[in-house]
Amino acid sequence: MSKAGYEFIACDPDKCVGCRICEYVCSFEKSKVFNPLRSRIRVIRIYPNINLSVACRMCEDAPCVKACPRDALTQSKETGIIMVDEEACNGCGWCIEACDFGALTLDPDKKIVMVCDLCSSRPDKEPQCVKWCPEEALSLTNRDILAQKARLDITQKLFKAALETAATT
Repeated sequence: MSKAGYEFIACDPDKCVGCRICEYVCSFEKSKVFNPLRSRIRVIRIYPNINLSVACRMCEDAPCVKACPRDALTQSKETGIIMVDEEACNGCGWCIEACDFGALTLDPDKKIVMVCDLCSSRPDKEPQCVKWCPEEALSLTNRDILAQKARLDITQKLFKAALETAATT
């Protein structure tokens, strides 16, 4: 793992329109059906006008892995990807409760936990939700890049506020 941490999918709520294409693309990629209940990414509505897609953040020392009483979840030290041993998982949901981001779900039919693996089984290793997002609201990032973007965003907002104040005085 790099100093920046593991890569994960982030969503820009200023761009996300709540179309849920990411959910459909994910469910088709993983289960060969267009069914948001089978997706490893979820679109949530925070306020009437704010949408946000949520997927696994590839936490360091992932709480979901620690919470699993059957050792059905393991985390790759290289990529941070959480892997599910379907034979060991009994669908108890402890990992789902342990996730601070609400990124894990239960397969509605198999009753086994589902978690984003960044489409790592694809030959191109390209997350399909990122590729197909029509608004380019999704991106593959890490915690350092996200923090840098947040610092830049707040600096721009402060600069804009200072300009507006100067223009009114």
